[in-house]
Amino acid sequence: MAFGWIDEQAHTRRRAGLVRTLRPRPADSPLLDLASNDYLGLARHPEITEGAAEAARTWGGGATGSRLVTGTTQLHGELERELADFCGFEAALVFSSGYAANLAAVTALAPHGSLIVSDAGNHASLIDGCRLARGTTQVVAHADPDAVRKALGTHEGQAVAVADTVFSVDGDAAPLAALAEACRQYGAGLVVDDAHGLGVLGDGGRGAPWAAGLAGAPDVVVTVTLSKSLGSQGGAVLGPARVIDHLINAARTFIFDTGLAPAAVGAALAALRLLRREPERAARARTVAKELHTRLTAEGHEAVRPDAAVVSVRAPSPEQAVRWAADCRAAGLAVGCFRPPSVPDGISRLRLTARADLTDGQIDRAVRVIGETRPYVGVTAVHRT
Repeated sequence: MAFGWIDEQAHTRRRAGLVRTLRPRPADSPLLDLASNDYLGLARHPEITEGAAEAARTWGGGATGSRLVTGTTQLHGELERELADFCGFEAALVFSSGYAANLAAVTALAPHGSLIVSDAGNHASLIDGCRLARGTTQVVAHADPDAVRKALGTHEGQAVAVADTVFSVDGDAAPLAALAEACRQYGAGLVVDDAHGLGVLGDGGRGAPWAAGLAGAPDVVVTVTLSKSLGSQGGAVLGPARVIDHLINAARTFIFDTGLAPAAVGAALAALRLLRREPERAARARTVAKELHTRLTAEGHEAVRPDAAVVSVRAPSPEQAVRWAADCRAAGLAVGCFRPPSVPDGISRLRLTARADLTDGQIDRAVRVIGETRPYVGVTAVHRT
């Protein structure tokens, strides 16, 4: 029977407690949101929604074609120039998603015969980029510059190291300066995904590469998403102008994909301009993350110290993680739930987003709900540190 194997895989997922389902959210949800990646609280900001609406009124509902045919508007160019300037890079190129941007950067910068050194904790989009690239991939230990250096030392020829700047599971930051030093020792390029750093880290939210002193470096390429701190949709690659020109001519997810919709471009541009005016939003997001971590660990939860705006709280099992998240939702709190295979170490977690617009009262409420719904084994809490 065609696709009969799907039933067996579905049964295996059910037994392991790993079934995923879609849950549409209402326009006006009553839940306190610590699940989304809206780090700066801009997705519903009036300036951002008006930026989207005005762009749609001016340019239409869709881009109408690939960027090289009809899908590029003047608005795309404005966003690329302002994004590159804000993050300190020579040029930028906007894609329809952060996923597409990562596929483009990795595949176009790792030709046949090259070596890709990939961090074991990288996001799925970087992993898929490595799989699609014509170069050879070597996965190395998480956040370990010496492991990167050792891998590069085994290869003669073109090479690139690939890593997240802030890893999405635990929210820990990569040692970017040390990674860049390791790459330079062997003449390799560095490609980093700043999806969780843009808007949170660096001066006024300019990103993790800025904070590490790597902004504008000729051997560093950065990918970002517009769907997190900027509250919109889409992605971009930033770097030297010659790299961006190469992507325009060689990146398949740019050449053969419909351009980012004007509404998303308008929203991202409005968010970027607002962030320039209100740089304190970035610092507030980091403050909220630290406060959540301090409060949760004080109550005995096993929470990872955040380097940006992600706070990870470990759960005892996939099933209990799902139940914990469901109980939080029933109590009015939306939290993320990360389980295998989304987590590379096999440890299930609640994933909390520290948003810049959370009030002290909302932080109190979130900590209280997480504590009240915490899983227990018998009468002993399983999250004691």
